Amino acid sequence: MDYLSLLIGAALVNNVVLVRFLGLCPFMGVSSKLSTSIGMSAATTFVMSFACAASWLMETYVLAPLGIGFLRILAYILVIAALVQFTETLIRKFSPPLYRSLGIYLPLITTNCAVLGVPLISVRDQQSFLEALVFGFGSALGFCLVMVMFAGMRERLQLANVPASMQGAPIALVSAGLLAMSFLGFGGLVHVS
Repeated sequence: MDYLSLLIGAALVNNVVLVRFLGLCPFMGVSSKLSTSIGMSAATTFVMSFACAASWLMETYVLAPLGIGFLRILAYILVIAALVQFTETLIRKFSPPLYRSLGIYLPLITTNCAVLGVPLISVRDQQSFLEALVFGFGSALGFCLVMVMFAGMRERLQLANVPASMQGAPIALVSAGLLAMSFLGFGGLVHVS
């Protein structure tokens, strides 16, 4: 497996937010300010990358050998919750302003469907540990890229003369659609399912 293709494919071609439509809650909820978006992206990148690796280990060494694959989602959520708790503690200790600005969205990383979806996709595709780690990191980078780009767009839109009927959520959704269409251009870059 070509790891660079897997990384680029996960980040751009099959972007977790714009192509797979996972993680839309933080995408719309935390992207109004660039600084908050960067903090949320960093936290989600950490959690998503390690959740994919930890979930692979859980699947390979616990769930599959014991024949309890039906507990996969529950086990992954427990792994993700532990990683989120660790991340939340780190952010609270090292960046209290960021911790306050993220508010409720930081603990909600646990329920972010992108963070759960990436390990499930990795298991479905029967990736090796290294492939799962690269796929998780690439998906996290794609999430981060889209969050930061969208936050920059939304900050610019606050300065624009937007008609009253389009202000707020309508113009944000139109902008998200345009951003998603721009990512279609990466479709021929690499072929990753």
